[in-house]
Amino acid sequence: MEDTRSVASLMDSTSSKIQQLQKAFAELESQRAVTFNLKWNELEEHFHGLERSLKRRFHELEDQEKEYETKTRKAQELLEKKKAAVEAKEKASLERLQKKRDAAVFAINTALDKYNNNNAPNISAKAFAAEDENLDGTVQDAEISPVKAYPELVKLCEDMDSAGLHKFVSDNRKNLALLKEEIPVALKAAANPASLVLDSLEGFYPTTSDGKKDANLLGMRRTCIMLMECLSVLLSGLDSNSLVAVLSESVKDRAKGVADGWSQLLESLDMDGGNGNSLEAHAFLQLLATFCIVSDFKEDGILKLIPMVSRRRQAAELCRSLGLSEKMPGVIEVLVNSGKQIDAVNLAFAFGLTEKFPPVELLKCYLTEASRSSSQGNASPADEFSERELTGLKAVIKCVEEHNLEEQYPVEPLHKRILQLEKTKAEKKRATEPTKPQTKRPRGPQPRVTDNNNNKTGYGRVIPERYPQYVYDNRQFLSGPIMAAQAPPPPQTYTFSPAAAQGNFYGNCYQYQAPPYFH
Repeated sequence: MEDTRSVASLMDSTSSKIQQLQKAFAELESQRAVTFNLKWNELEEHFHGLERSLKRRFHELEDQEKEYETKTRKAQELLEKKKAAVEAKEKASLERLQKKRDAAVFAINTALDKYNNNNAPNISAKAFAAEDENLDGTVQDAEISPVKAYPELVKLCEDMDSAGLHKFVSDNRKNLALLKEEIPVALKAAANPASLVLDSLEGFYPTTSDGKKDANLLGMRRTCIMLMECLSVLLSGLDSNSLVAVLSESVKDRAKGVADGWSQLLESLDMDGGNGNSLEAHAFLQLLATFCIVSDFKEDGILKLIPMVSRRRQAAELCRSLGLSEKMPGVIEVLVNSGKQIDAVNLAFAFGLTEKFPPVELLKCYLTEASRSSSQGNASPADEFSERELTGLKAVIKCVEEHNLEEQYPVEPLHKRILQLEKTKAEKKRATEPTKPQTKRPRGPQPRVTDNNNNKTGYGRVIPERYPQYVYDNRQFLSGPIMAAQAPPPPQTYTFSPAAAQGNFYGNCYQYQAPPYFH
């Protein structure tokens, strides 16, 4: 506005400036020695024209400025109205969401109260009471929570039947999640749950190796691990007195003996053989964690086994149970250096070490190594072409989706690369497969097939055609000395004179006697 006012004041002083110029021009004209062709009227008219043009342009600019200010004010008012409307909608949405949340919480609490009231007589406040303890660590007359889906589990635990428990779990392994919920409850019925689980570990390392039973052995080992995990769940809900009763010194000594035998067998295993998924190492570590005998073994030996189970789902919880939380940075560093970046990312998220070990950088490094190994193996057969890169891409996509890293690491290029590799793999496989010869359909009439026994498969008795195709013996297209030697003799020919041909002969050269009426 100050600039506008200064311009207006200058324009107002234009008239005075013109008058001063007129006086100066008149004084100059009075003292001139030579006559000027330019008159003052012309100069005055020129300056007045400039003045009018400037004023007109100035007024136009003022009008445009006012119009711009009006539009700006209206737009600002519209934005304020929209902002107020959005805030009102957000407030209303939050109020509705809060009402729904309160209603859902109220419904859940009501359902829980109703469920607890209905099941109060069957559930004991403490499954293992101190007065039910014996000197040998057994538990008797304890109230058992109901096992709804598999009541047979309670009977097996009451009988301390470890073999039957193994068979039952193997037969119902399709409902593994439900079994994991009910086995800890059923173990309460056992006289000594810890001894029952230790009994179930027999046969984990069979004395004889049979290749036909490898699948059964793997299933049995998984069952052993699951039973130890279920026992850990049961022990986590006990008070100190009940825990001491169940895990007595005799039970711990027996578990330590089993662990000593397993540790010697683990020394002969390849550290990288299980590729982070070793059942043997997992079972050994779970045995230490479940029976609280970690302090009886060297920490360095335990840390060396963590990379052997890093790919398993229970790895993070197992490390916490073993008291290795403070040692995890070193474990993750070992995993990164050994090419197990995905396992390192999972453990980094589990223990809150993502700042020290950036997940995206580790995943990109893993894919780079997988791509390098794939480029070096391009000469391999079609069924092995880029398998490691394909597996790595799928593992990285799964890891990104599990930890919600899509914004930091988009997966669309990874999906495109997977499609490209699968297409290349299929094309190479088709190129290496031998082409199958196509059967040609025979020409000419074929023998008819009839079914004497109403056989609908199309196979039956072959009946020759009534009028078979005539076959020429003297084929003209067969030539050469070999074919000439094998060719049959030419057919016998008959000659007769042309005069005789005019006589009484049939077309087959047989003569006939013409009857008299032919003439």
